[in-house]
Amino acid sequence: MAADRNAPQSSTSGVTEPQPNPAVPQATTSPGTRRRARLLAVVSTILAALALWTVAEPILGVDLREPARAAGGATRAIGPLNIVLASAVASLAGWGLLAALERLTARARTAWTATAVVVALVSLGGPLSGAGITATNKVVLALLHIVVAAVLIPLLRTSPQRR
Repeated sequence: MAADRNAPQSSTSGVTEPQPNPAVPQATTSPGTRRRARLLAVVSTILAALALWTVAEPILGVDLREPARAAGGATRAIGPLNIVLASAVASLAGWGLLAALERLTARARTAWTATAVVVALVSLGGPLSGAGITATNKVVLALLHIVVAAVLIPLLRTSPQRR
């Protein structure tokens, strides 16, 4: 007769150890593994945005500028520090929202993904409607937003989930 897989098993010390119940979801990763995967998502997002800035500004010569806040207002140059800070803030905010949703709902990934996609689409309004910048500038700024979303959303979505 075959042994029951769910029955307690004896260890080498002779102590019976209960086996995990297959009906109860088990955490597959430690908090440290989850943290590392999500930190990698943040760093990857920052590097992707910085890579696009590097191609656009120094290599292609696009004078990347922040749109004016009002018609006729002044624009400001966008440098690598601006890129790093903006993509870091967006990435960390996404991570924080995902962590909060994991504590509040069983469907955290679905809710987070929907929210992240909507935020990414809404964020395109800034560069596309900005005043005082060229069409090329608008395209590069929109591409920066798209690159951040394209890297961050799949990496955070597939990162190990809190159980």
